[in-house]
Amino acid sequence: MPKDRAADANAAHAEAVYGHDEACVSESEVPVARQSRPTSTALPGAAAGPQLVWDLPLRVSHWGLVLTVTGSFVTHYIGSAAFTWHVWCGYSTLTLVAFRLAWGWIGPRYARFASFVRGPAAVIAHLRTVGGRGYRRSTGHSPLGAWMILLLLALLLAQALTGLFANDEVTSVGPLAGYVSHATSNRVSSWHEFLSDLILGAVALHVAAAVYYWVVLGDNLIGPLVTGYKHELPSGSGIGSQRLVAALVTLLGAAALLFWIVSRAPEPPDLLF
Repeated sequence: MPKDRAADANAAHAEAVYGHDEACVSESEVPVARQSRPTSTALPGAAAGPQLVWDLPLRVSHWGLVLTVTGSFVTHYIGSAAFTWHVWCGYSTLTLVAFRLAWGWIGPRYARFASFVRGPAAVIAHLRTVGGRGYRRSTGHSPLGAWMILLLLALLLAQALTGLFANDEVTSVGPLAGYVSHATSNRVSSWHEFLSDLILGAVALHVAAAVYYWVVLGDNLIGPLVTGYKHELPSGSGIGSQRLVAALVTLLGAAALLFWIVSRAPEPPDLLF
């Protein structure tokens, strides 16, 4: 039996056993102890070993964004001497964000937006448990974490796009600044600067939440984003295929499209500065 069909069959079995659909991330949750962790955390009927939840392309895009966003801030603070590196960090960020948005539609089960984005009622219900009482570990993204992911992707997309038209008011301009006037480039530059502050705040909140979930709730969200595997999940929760070929084609397509757009851009006018 092919892997995908086997995974679907296992998911159907899990639904029959546990009374809910393990293919739905926000509904497939595993109880976590409120305070002390028991010596054995295995649940009745849980799989004996770890199961693959986060596919390799998703993990690479996640940690790739960590590197490119960090590089963008570092090169920004260095100044004009590192502007070329700053631009390349922006290109990389935009490519990875475009990939992640596409992967949210065509990726494996837990990468898809449809599997983890939930409405206000689910978010509120989840918030009521994060104090520890009744907290339930999500197989994929939690309802609250899903909206943080969407916020970060939106901020990074806006930041990267505005950077294409911005300037540093000294000698350097974004690769698409030739499409707009000097006044427009200056205005976009102010948006670019403002968005960087919002991103810093959102990233700080994101990291603080991950630490809280790990230390207070006993739910390690970081480790699985490195290995891809989660433990103590009902049988059939893991994904069957990582779709590596589709991921490579999507990533190269995003990079090629950005290269084509930038290569056709006109030079900015000499009177820009």
